Amino acid sequence: MYVIELDRAVLEHAKFRAANPGHDPRKPPLYVGMTGLDPATRFERHKYGVKDNRYVRQYGLRLRPDLYAELNPLPYAEAQRMEWVLARELRSDGYAVWQK
Repeated sequence: MYVIELDRAVLEHAKFRAANPGHDPRKPPLYVGMTGLDPATRFERHKYGVKDNRYVRQYGLRLRPDLYAELNPLPYAEAQRMEWVLARELRSDGYAVWQK
């Protein structure tokens, strides 16, 4: 699991805003993903366009281990489930969240 903080400019995308109608504008937008790699390596790959998410490639600022570190490591099936659970929890806390 990993969480990446995104630049607030991502909120200019209607699709991103539509996925997060009740976000708290005081909280930064986030991307939630899962990987078998070290989160820092995965973040670099996003930024270089390797199996990337366009929001992370264009707006990714930094990893947020404070939001995911206690979840790692997880078996693959559990990580798939937790990706959705974590995204839902962060949204309910007011974050604007994107996930695959």
